[in-house]
Amino acid sequence: MFFQVYGAGALAQWGMLLVVLVGLILFNEFARRTKMGGIITFFVIPVLLTIYFVAIAVGARSGAEWALNNQTHMYMNGWFHYAKLYAALTGCIGFMMIKYKWGIGAKHWFKPFPFIIVAINILIAVVSDFESAVMGWNKWWLSSEGVWLYGGWHNVMNGIAGLLNIFCMTAWWNVFPSKDKKDMIWADMTWVFIVVYDIWNFAYTYNCLPTHSWYCGIALLLAPTIAALLWNRGGWIMNRANTLAIWCMFAQVFPLFQETFKDGFQKFSWAVLPVQYPEGLATIEQIYEAAGGAAAPVGTTVDTVAGNPTMMTIISALALITNAIALGYIIYQAKKRRINPYKEDVFVNQKYYKDALERADME
Repeated sequence: MFFQVYGAGALAQWGMLLVVLVGLILFNEFARRTKMGGIITFFVIPVLLTIYFVAIAVGARSGAEWALNNQTHMYMNGWFHYAKLYAALTGCIGFMMIKYKWGIGAKHWFKPFPFIIVAINILIAVVSDFESAVMGWNKWWLSSEGVWLYGGWHNVMNGIAGLLNIFCMTAWWNVFPSKDKKDMIWADMTWVFIVVYDIWNFAYTYNCLPTHSWYCGIALLLAPTIAALLWNRGGWIMNRANTLAIWCMFAQVFPLFQETFKDGFQKFSWAVLPVQYPEGLATIEQIYEAAGGAAAPVGTTVDTVAGNPTMMTIISALALITNAIALGYIIYQAKKRRINPYKEDVFVNQKYYKDALERADME
């Protein structure tokens, strides 16, 4: 329905989705269960990767062939990729500071940090949705990521949904370490927010990262959600940050793993396209040719090749509707109980909330 995962490559596509999902869950468990696991994942590995990235940049500037032909340099050299990676790592480190009460992580004034970092990441995505609407209204346009995107009302609806989603985060100051020191607990971030966030974020990846959304829109969202619903109640936001950072590090080093290029080339058989490209790779090849081939600069538009925005419109509308309902419920509860929903807990009657709060160390 959403993706072209049938035919000769279907087994590889579904199989790799499962591999990525299980891998993210296991790596997240390694990172969250012990202090050493977190330090290795979010301090040691990023330092080594930073040295690697700097070496590539220096080598490329000096004309070294190994650096110029390195896939990180060729396909992930834009500022956006590095900004996303280090922003995710910043969130992970901040959440560890709260979890282990390191330095300012033990201060009350630092508690809104999770809200702030999540809100910033949502706003980045909102800007991306609105950009796509402006650049490619009912036509294809070439993004700075080298992907052919199809803009329209779906971007506007999902951009608004993202803004609403920010205000669906409640009880900004009520985050605590877990008693077992495995998680940062945000008890009022219950399944309600998890569901509406996942719908919105999937719509964003589907709209603006279509060639990657099979993995970063499904596996990457399911990994923390499965953990939060089954064995890690209250710890969803930390697990979301962890899996995002882990995936960004992997994708920065091995971008060819999931890539479909603007000319339609795919390195591996498990790369997946959504149905917005009606004829799959043939559609991308047609757009590429209509745009003039390799000479097409960022922002090039093509309106002579048909796109299929139906599923983008449906999922974006669903994101807008569900986030509006969730925010409406929060406002209703706030008025009914005469509370400030951003200072006090809203979902106090939910079993999920009670289970999560029981794990929290509020001393």
